[in-house]
Amino acid sequence: MAGADKMARFETLVALLARLRGPGGCPWDREQTHRTLREALLEECYEVLEALDEGDKGKLAEELGDLLMQIVFHAQMAAEAGDFTIDDVVRNITTKLVNRHPHVFGSTKVKDADEVLASWDSLKRKEKKRSSLLDSVPKKLPALSYSQEVQGRAARVGFDWEDVEGVLDKLVEEAGELKEAEGREEKEHEMGDLLFTLVNVARRLEIDAESALREANRRFFRRFARMEELCRQRGVNFGELSFEEQNALWEEAKRERDTGKGG
Repeated sequence: MAGADKMARFETLVALLARLRGPGGCPWDREQTHRTLREALLEECYEVLEALDEGDKGKLAEELGDLLMQIVFHAQMAAEAGDFTIDDVVRNITTKLVNRHPHVFGSTKVKDADEVLASWDSLKRKEKKRSSLLDSVPKKLPALSYSQEVQGRAARVGFDWEDVEGVLDKLVEEAGELKEAEGREEKEHEMGDLLFTLVNVARRLEIDAESALREANRRFFRRFARMEELCRQRGVNFGELSFEEQNALWEEAKRERDTGKGG
């Protein structure tokens, strides 16, 4: 087998991680634990999301590889401890996929994607023996993602607004309550309600709130960096400008981006 072909095989990655963790392997890799790799795993997930947001297929392939490496790394450490192996990981997910798709691998009939999701949730609750539909939503998710997921699951069993207009009216109501709130604790409470309702608006519009906010953050970063660049080009200290002057720079950077001239 050619070297390049061998490097593309999943078992090569598994063997490589075992070698790095084994006697004579890499000192850093040998020192790692499930806990020390937690941040790295989370970082790789976010880098995959960034590649998706950018639409960069080459970067996506690379970042998925980094994420896969983290999964194999954890499986290797588990195998060393006698807990489970990468075969168990693969077996569990393939079995789950078959069991959760009775409309594909069995005789169950579904009419659309909504029924597929409802069936998935029902089967998941039975398998996990959970009392609540929301129990399986990871509480460590970013707050926006968690909010959208729990709202979506509640909506799948009918707990939802009839239309987006109702949610928009609620958004106005929550903004008014925030405006009238007194004291830090009450303001924080009302801000939470406002954000929760805003996420509901995004869900009803079929917009992923987390992705939308990430993209808004990226736009802000690009435009602000362009504002700083314009100041350097003009020999101006950004911090000494008035808000009106800074805002004019913002609009200039925004126009450049919109017309494809910069930022």
